[in-house]
Amino acid sequence: MSSSMKQVLEAELQKRREQHLYRQRRVLQSPQGSEVRVDGQHCINFSSNDYLGLANHPRLAEAVEQSLATFGWGSGASHLINGHSELHHQLELVLARFTGRDRALLFSTGYMANLGAIAALVGKGDAVFEDRLNHASLLDGGLISGARFQRFQHNDLDDLARRLQKTDARRKLVVVDGVFSMDGDLAPLPELADLARTHDAWLMVDDAHGFGCLGANGAGTIEHFGLSQTDVPVMMGTLGKAMGCFGAFVAGSEALIETLIQRARPYIYTTAMPAAVAASTLASLQLLTEESWRREHLVSLVERFRRGAEDAGLPLMDSSTAIQPVVIGDSQVTLQVAAALESKGFLVGAIRPPTVPQGSARLRITLSAAHSEQQVDDLLLALTEACRPYREVSA
Repeated sequence: MSSSMKQVLEAELQKRREQHLYRQRRVLQSPQGSEVRVDGQHCINFSSNDYLGLANHPRLAEAVEQSLATFGWGSGASHLINGHSELHHQLELVLARFTGRDRALLFSTGYMANLGAIAALVGKGDAVFEDRLNHASLLDGGLISGARFQRFQHNDLDDLARRLQKTDARRKLVVVDGVFSMDGDLAPLPELADLARTHDAWLMVDDAHGFGCLGANGAGTIEHFGLSQTDVPVMMGTLGKAMGCFGAFVAGSEALIETLIQRARPYIYTTAMPAAVAASTLASLQLLTEESWRREHLVSLVERFRRGAEDAGLPLMDSSTAIQPVVIGDSQVTLQVAAALESKGFLVGAIRPPTVPQGSARLRITLSAAHSEQQVDDLLLALTEACRPYREVSA
């Protein structure tokens, strides 16, 4: 006799609980910021992707309020029907200019941008090569594209070169994160661009965690390495992290953007984001240009945290970005350390498989320009104390 859906699903959920892999949502009761209220508790927030502290900036709220009088709230349709407002169009022009590219195209989310771009560029008879630690949206995009999908070892140029050498695919697309979301390290973009050029492949970079933070002007990882549109033909960036807003974009050549408009299904068949969201992003980009101190302060906080963590002997990964993972290893212990930190008033994400490989559960500490030096020092003290019992047992 077959089991009911309820029985099957409950058994699977219980297994996840026993493996300490069960995920639970928290209820945020305040705006994003360095201090938040979550589930009734006040916490210092080290788990947000609001890297520049812009998510609750008053100028973003003012921009939304002003746009409502002209454009209302709902966009009412997809971009290709009649939902593409003047504010959407202006934002695309500004993003293209800011990233040094011919054009940019807005998507409602980064996940949709990656699915749409990859599937529009490659299909049956083609090949897509992705770093093993790429974001899930990139991996899913490669899988649904219909192209032959291969994953190469993390930042391993030799492994990628061998795979490119062997393929006889019509089109070859290499896809990487600019900043890897769970490790915080950077892809070797100059070397990847050279390798792609040698093998007549196209390079696509998801710069979700670099855009706004890295580069002389905050244009991201590609700017950080001094690369051009020719070096990296496809750039994806998100607007809900360092920009403090919502949505995403793909930027590149005229031909690329027109191809996505014609073929990217998540773009064609999705209602456009509200024009007010575009207005807030325009305000955020202006702040990014005017207030370089935010990026400078973030860099100084990263350096301060790393010095303190290394002095305390904490197991840091090699990252120079706002993402600072402290690897614990065991999922249960990671949850216990995160809970100990929360009891001291610090909110830190406990990241476990399948988001990260087995045996590499970690605390994903994210720093923001909204943090003070004192908050970072207080976190280091609490983190050292919370980890001490488990480090003594393992020793």
